[in-house]
Amino acid sequence: MNAATHGRHTNRACRNVRPFASGDLAVGLAGIVCLAIVTRRFIDLPVSYLLQVVVLYILLAGLVLWRLPAFLSGPGLGAANRVTLGRAALVLSLAALVSQPAILRPADYWWIITVSTVVMILDGVDGWVARRAGQTVFGGQFDMELDAFLILVLAVLVWRSGQAGPWILLIGALRYLFVAAGWVWPMLAEELRPSWRRKTICVAQGVVLLVCLGPVVPSATASLLAAAALALLGASFAVDVRWLARRSENN
Repeated sequence: MNAATHGRHTNRACRNVRPFASGDLAVGLAGIVCLAIVTRRFIDLPVSYLLQVVVLYILLAGLVLWRLPAFLSGPGLGAANRVTLGRAALVLSLAALVSQPAILRPADYWWIITVSTVVMILDGVDGWVARRAGQTVFGGQFDMELDAFLILVLAVLVWRSGQAGPWILLIGALRYLFVAAGWVWPMLAEELRPSWRRKTICVAQGVVLLVCLGPVVPSATASLLAAAALALLGASFAVDVRWLARRSENN
C-alpha cells in the first residue's frame, strides 16, 4: 500500500466512524427520552424536566462527537462506550432533577437510589467489556468523567434533601477543583499512576452518598458518614498531590 492509498484509507475510516457514532447517539437519545418520561411520571415532574434532559443529552452528544477519535475498536462508539453511553443517559436523568423546584417525596429518593445503583453496577460491566475489547483513551476518559459527574449530581441531591449542609458539595467538587488547580500549577495536570486506592475511594463516595439519600437514614447519621467520606477523599487527593510534587522535584 503506497502513501496515497494509505491516506485515502485513513480518511475513509475517519469519515465512517462518526456516522456510526451518530447512530449510537440517536439510539441513546430515544432511550433517554423514554427514561425521562418514566421518571417524570414516577416523580410527578413538569414538562420542563423532559426538555432539560434532552438539552443535557444534546450537550453530551456534542462533547462525544468533539472528542471522538478517528479510530475505535469497533464500528461506531464500540461496545464498552455504548454501555457508558447508557450509563450517561441514566445519570443525566438524575442531573435534571437538580434544578427542579419541587420537594421530592421519600419514594422519589428510592427511585434516585435505584437508578444510581444501576449506574454503578453498569460501571463494572463496561469495565469488563473494555478489558475484553481493548480499552481506548477516549473510553477511559468518558468513563472517568461520567463517574465524576455522577458523584457531583448525588452530592447536590443530598444537599437539597437536607441530609447534610452545603459542605457536602465538596465531595463532588474536589475533582473539578483539582483539575482547575492543574491550570495554575502544571505539575498537578501530569498523569497519575493507576491506583486501586483511587478507584476504591471513588466507589465508596458513591455508596455513601446513596446511603445519605436513604429516607430511613437520620440526617445526623448521613452528615457523619458524608464527613468521613469527604475526609477520606481529601486524604486521597493529598496523597496524589504529594506524589506529583515529588515527581516534579525529581525531574
